[in-house]
Amino acid sequence: MAARDEPSAISRRRAAALDEGGAAYRERRAAIVRAAGDVFKRHGFRGTKIGDIAEAVGMDRATIYYYVGGKEELFHTAVGDAVERNCLRAEEILAADGTPPEKLRTLITELMVSYADNYPYLYLYIQEDLSALAPRSQWGRTMARYNKRYENVLVAIVEDGLADGSFHATTRPWVVAYGILGMVAWSNRWFDPETSTVPAAEIGAAYADTVLGGLLREPL
Repeated sequence: MAARDEPSAISRRRAAALDEGGAAYRERRAAIVRAAGDVFKRHGFRGTKIGDIAEAVGMDRATIYYYVGGKEELFHTAVGDAVERNCLRAEEILAADGTPPEKLRTLITELMVSYADNYPYLYLYIQEDLSALAPRSQWGRTMARYNKRYENVLVAIVEDGLADGSFHATTRPWVVAYGILGMVAWSNRWFDPETSTVPAAEIGAAYADTVLGGLLREPL
């Protein structure tokens, strides 16, 4: 009998294809990730079966496992990539030239755009509190670290604005940071980039105006 942790033949083929596969394989895998987002949106993460995703892309279950190891891998890939990009971009904004108000405006606007670009995965992550599914997993720990780094950037920008006098103190910087994250995240209740008459960038800019209107020492 094979050891329980020995990779199956299909998982070995999938790993080899990920390392060595051509453009066609990568494009097909990306298409599966996109289609899975629609299925997750309809049924929720917990209510979705891998067979539902296979049906959505016109594959049988055996074939789809050549591209993905399961719904968890699909979700982890889509969310993990987006969260990592957002974190690294936030740190770039913090380190770049510009005033704290300019940095905060860019950060808020781009965060809202990211929710649209990665729809519906980031919203599902929030709605179903998927960070709590496997808090001790490597993926869960990685997401927690990225989230904390993003929060730290927001706090640092607010602190810089207080230090240079462009912001006036209304409350503690971490309260402002959490408020920004909550405001953008709440758009999961009503925003759909496919049907919204207002683009994500415009929504993000409006959120930035709202936040800066309360923080700036000199009014907008």
